[in-house]
Amino acid sequence: MTDNAYDDEYEFDVNAEIIEGDAEADTTLRPKNLDEFVGQPRVREQLHLVLAGAKKRNVTPDHILMAGPPGLGKTSLAMIIAHELGASLQLTSGPAIERAGDLASILSNLVDGDVLFIDEIHRIARPAEELLYLAMEDFRVDVIVGKGPGAMSIPLEVAPFTLVGATTRPGALTGPLRDRFGFVAQMDFYEPEELEHIVYRSARILGVSIDHPACDEIAGRSRGTPRIANRLLRRVRDFAEVRGDGHVDRSTTRAALIVFDVDAVGLDRLDRAVLGALVKSFGGGPVGVSTLAVAVGEEPATVAEVCEPFLVRAGMLARTPRGRIATARAWRHLGLIPPPELTIHEIETHLDDTFGSS
Repeated sequence: MTDNAYDDEYEFDVNAEIIEGDAEADTTLRPKNLDEFVGQPRVREQLHLVLAGAKKRNVTPDHILMAGPPGLGKTSLAMIIAHELGASLQLTSGPAIERAGDLASILSNLVDGDVLFIDEIHRIARPAEELLYLAMEDFRVDVIVGKGPGAMSIPLEVAPFTLVGATTRPGALTGPLRDRFGFVAQMDFYEPEELEHIVYRSARILGVSIDHPACDEIAGRSRGTPRIANRLLRRVRDFAEVRGDGHVDRSTTRAALIVFDVDAVGLDRLDRAVLGALVKSFGGGPVGVSTLAVAVGEEPATVAEVCEPFLVRAGMLARTPRGRIATARAWRHLGLIPPPELTIHEIETHLDDTFGSS
């Protein structure tokens, strides 16, 4: 893709002030509206219809649930929703709402048309969740005052609002809560071309001199996730400024990502340690996740929730009832020859996919 192809799609202020600090950069790199948001075309179209329809009828939009892995833009979309509606955004998270009173306090401070964003909504406490049902449906909450036989229920009106919930585990949501959302957006991993656009856009905002082969290199190692792409861009920028002339090209990018332990397909040190232990210490498996975690010196939850999803998606690890198994692709990625039975299974699977099983 040429420079002009990028420049035609995005307009940049070449005199924009360079952003300092990763935290501030994260905020500045967020798109401000649906037109600036790269990727998720289906979700963008659906959201546009939901928001435009509500504005045309002059009503509060239905509550919105966004589901998908971390780093795909759920928080950015919540901010965009508030911007598109011209409303204020109130942010909180499920773990922060431990009691029904915590939620009642948040709801009572909302004004008409506000957008309430609850990140990791599947982790909200059950008493608070039950209070949320009534607020979502009837825009009121019942506050219990007192204890025992003398307890009283006092109804409090809540200003009409739009709840935007984000979750990385939609299956952990209770049925009653999930059913109260009028629109559910399923976020998917990004294509490399979309990540190229994101890296190029972010580089311009950050004031990084970068060429398109470098954007392609970063995109290919970003696991289909914009948050990782932006993080790698900032680390490559550090390397280019300290050990080079500040310009980021493909060779500089590759050298930088070697230093930061990110290989050609996006595996980091821990990913490779998990695969290495599985292949070299346990003969490719099957092995339980707890045993595998001990072998790499990590908690089982870290291996299961941080490493495994990408390794499974990359076709290097399989979860079976007997434990984790390294695929032939994992063996080859580590520079090893896979066992014959894995190679035969891979060929049979390819034939089944190509011609259909008999």
